[in-house]
Amino acid sequence: MKHFINDRSAIVTEAIDAAVMLGEGKLARLDGYPAIKVVVRTDWDKSKVAVVSGGGAGHEPAHVGFVGDGMLTAAVVGEIFASPSVDAVLAGILAVTGDAGCLLIVKNYTGDRLNFGLAAERARAMGLQVEMVVVADDIAIADAPRPRGLAGTLFVHKVAGHVARSGATLAAVKEAAEGVASAVRSLGLSLSSCTIPGQTAEARMGPDEVELGLGIHGEPGAEKIAMGPIRELAATIASRLEASLGKSNKVRIAVALLINDLGGVPPIEMAVATQSLLGAMKCEVALVFGPERLMTSLDMKGLSVSALPVDEEILRALLSDVGPAAWPAGRAVTKVIPLPLSSKLETVTYAASADAPRRRIVEVVCHTLVGLEAELNALDAKVGDGDTGSTFAAAARAILADLDLLPFGEPAALCAAISARLSTVMGGSSGILLSIGVAAMGAAVSDPPDWPAALRKGVRRIQQYGGADAGDRTMLDALLPAVAALEARDGIIPAAVAAKYGADRTATMTKARAGRSSYVPEDSLRGVPDPGAVAIAAVFDALASATVTNRD
Repeated sequence: MKHFINDRSAIVTEAIDAAVMLGEGKLARLDGYPAIKVVVRTDWDKSKVAVVSGGGAGHEPAHVGFVGDGMLTAAVVGEIFASPSVDAVLAGILAVTGDAGCLLIVKNYTGDRLNFGLAAERARAMGLQVEMVVVADDIAIADAPRPRGLAGTLFVHKVAGHVARSGATLAAVKEAAEGVASAVRSLGLSLSSCTIPGQTAEARMGPDEVELGLGIHGEPGAEKIAMGPIRELAATIASRLEASLGKSNKVRIAVALLINDLGGVPPIEMAVATQSLLGAMKCEVALVFGPERLMTSLDMKGLSVSALPVDEEILRALLSDVGPAAWPAGRAVTKVIPLPLSSKLETVTYAASADAPRRRIVEVVCHTLVGLEAELNALDAKVGDGDTGSTFAAAARAILADLDLLPFGEPAALCAAISARLSTVMGGSSGILLSIGVAAMGAAVSDPPDWPAALRKGVRRIQQYGGADAGDRTMLDALLPAVAALEARDGIIPAAVAAKYGADRTATMTKARAGRSSYVPEDSLRGVPDPGAVAIAAVFDALASATVTNRD
């Protein structure tokens, strides 16, 4: 597994330095690297209660990312997934604690409890007021004697930081923190374990399994359950959280949710998971924090959900402004109420009308493109993904199927109708560009129609939006000379000759400046004409042949 690192032993210290560098002068680290890794506020007022937390690295942005006004006063960091030393914790306490005292917020892991606890005892022996709150918000294992501390710890940080900032006593700050710690519930779900730099990831789950109820150190989940749509997994999480909340809350409650990406979930999947979770919660969701990466487990593809019952006081604490950018703004949940579409976007239908010459032109163009499907695909396979012929043919077949519905007697309406069909059935950029061109023709066509002038308008729009010009090895290399011949009133046969000459020239162009061919090596382009240009040339040739035949 590859990682963006310099040296495995320096990962944590270099990451801390990056946070301090970007802390706008409000963060500093204590000396004593690498044994002592402590980040503190530089703007701290020691007359207020300090709030200190921490733990092993690998959970970023926790905990360093939450040091700042209204949250943590200091974060004490260990190596990846390892508790910081007693000396490091004590150094952090001594750096920020004044007469008002210090509250330690500790996740319920043995190493953290012991090291923070011993540091607290040493600080008290020095005459400092130090209290400790342990967070055990994990509900994965029913009646576990020592539930783990998970992302619900961040709610404790937020409320304790808010109360401490107000100038409250150490006892009041501790009481507020304990209230949140005892009420918050969390549950995690993962599709994969994490990868510790320098180690091989453990493959614990089969392709149809997920782990429910996991910690943040890569440890196995409490159970494996069947993989399914996220709506089903979200329903499981929601029901277990609400059942746990109901044990200590006998009345209907409103909750704040913290939706946490454990490190490896793409944002769009987190959004889908959030939508499913909000739909699955039966209790009132007053606020949502996230979805964000808040307390991660390196690159674990998983998520955790923390639910905290709230009242007006807790809501004020959660919504108060803070300095750390990593803390997300709490947002209320609103219903999805679609706004009506503009009446101008309503589907426009056209009454069928007859014009035999125009219908014949459309038929010739479409039958020509259907007949070229295999040839164009073969050409495109040499420079692209081999679907140009199928793309043009699909559009042509759709238009042929609708011939009896088209308004051939109304030039502008005919262009609009064909443009609408092209944008619907013809894939890729060529479909959109042709749809744009035909729409522009319809908007420009006069009465009586001046088709060469209208075609010029359409081609200009294709150039404007597509960004290509003559010599860029696109269908324009055939289309532009053909249109020029038509505008000169030379007739369809010279236009067809010009289009064929332009298409043939693309085989000599080894520098494509637009489309997929712009990413293809020169050797692959040499001697191969552009499929789009070949299609345009064939259409003009077919129209010229049809004109000669009709004259006969």
